[in-house]
Amino acid sequence: MVHCRPLEPDRGHVLTALSSDAAIYIAALTGAAPARAELWADALTHGSMGEARDYQRLEFLGDRVLGLVIADWLYEKSDAAEGKLSQRLNALVARETCADVARAIALPPHIRLGKQARDDGGKESDNILGDVMEALIGALFVERGFDAARTFVRKLWHQPMESGTGQRKHPKAALQEWAAGNRRKPPVYTLVTREGPDHAATFTVSVEIKGVGEASARGSSKQEAETAAAKAFMQAYA
Repeated sequence: MVHCRPLEPDRGHVLTALSSDAAIYIAALTGAAPARAELWADALTHGSMGEARDYQRLEFLGDRVLGLVIADWLYEKSDAAEGKLSQRLNALVARETCADVARAIALPPHIRLGKQARDDGGKESDNILGDVMEALIGALFVERGFDAARTFVRKLWHQPMESGTGQRKHPKAALQEWAAGNRRKPPVYTLVTREGPDHAATFTVSVEIKGVGEASARGSSKQEAETAAAKAFMQAYA
């Protein structure tokens, strides 16, 4: 078992209280009530809140814990060569995969964002969702150790691992490489419409490569729609 030293408290900072809803959510998600409420509050807090502490330090830590857990898991499961293992590792810890896991566990409503970030769609942002997902892993590691963090990651990443994430190039990555290989500017994704209630929203996204063309697609999340649009573009133009 890996033993870890608790983060040093910031003596000059008034700790942010963890809401009761968030505490219940964390308990259900991790199997135990949070013992250090301020740690989990930090993990859920975006810099746009303007507070002395946010998720960035925990995200830094969680990113490394996630990478180690996934690398160990891949080594255990596969006899593939280093190159193939690296390809899968990179896909499984990618921002998009972390964001997809965050959506699957209904994390977005619990993220604390400033008004401007909320208005800009921060709770749908792959970057923010991915960062907060890693911050939660970091918080769990600090509070309960590596074994708890490994169990948590293996549970949440079971579907991406079993579905073969990283065994084939992601459509968005394939489109990016196609554009670069054909000396074109990078693809530009645009959210066209968002329809329906929050629990059953439908997104339409278009992707364009200047001088080549444009394609659009729909999905139950912005990321899903972007992926479908990239796939449609490749089918039409590549």
